[in-house]
Amino acid sequence: MTDQQNIKSDQIAQLLTTRIVRGEFAPGEKLLQDHIAREYSVSHVTVREAFLYLAGRGLAVRLPRRGICVAPLDRSAVEELRLMRQALEPVALLHSVPHLTPAQIAHAEAMRLACDAAQTAVDWEEANRQFHMAIIAGCGMARLSEEIDNLQLLYARHFLVKHASRWKPRSDPDHQAIMSAIRERDAARASAVMQRHLARLS
Repeated sequence: MTDQQNIKSDQIAQLLTTRIVRGEFAPGEKLLQDHIAREYSVSHVTVREAFLYLAGRGLAVRLPRRGICVAPLDRSAVEELRLMRQALEPVALLHSVPHLTPAQIAHAEAMRLACDAAQTAVDWEEANRQFHMAIIAGCGMARLSEEIDNLQLLYARHFLVKHASRWKPRSDPDHQAIMSAIRERDAARASAVMQRHLARLS
């Protein structure tokens, strides 16, 4: 595969990821290779590579007699995501807080403010995901960060499909408390607040 094809497949994968997370493709909906190739003016090979990426992130599955489909959303899977986030994010934050640079803390605060200023569920979700990744940027564990990033992506899909219609703009006191603990370099308190914060996920 050429470098150009690699670039295109990555781009298509990201575009499809955004559309799946935002609910533009319904759970269980078949992803039509021919249609997507025409829509984005790319080859079938490029689309197949993008489908492999989606499957690897848990956003698509291969179903018998149907081909590649958007992964279903079920209650047990959402509960698993919540439990995994509760297990991993507080640990990452505990290791991150002592090592966050002033620039990283400033970025996290900017994302916190973006959450509070968001006027749509989509804008809030994007800022919220960036906030959660920004505060663990100092943990120094690439595999852990990658796993958390994927868990947040999968949970974002659930949130936007199930809760976006009822979402209202609001400030988040847990985010404020986490940032206060970070500025004081109190890793244990930041981690405890995160544990409580994630326990409220539905």
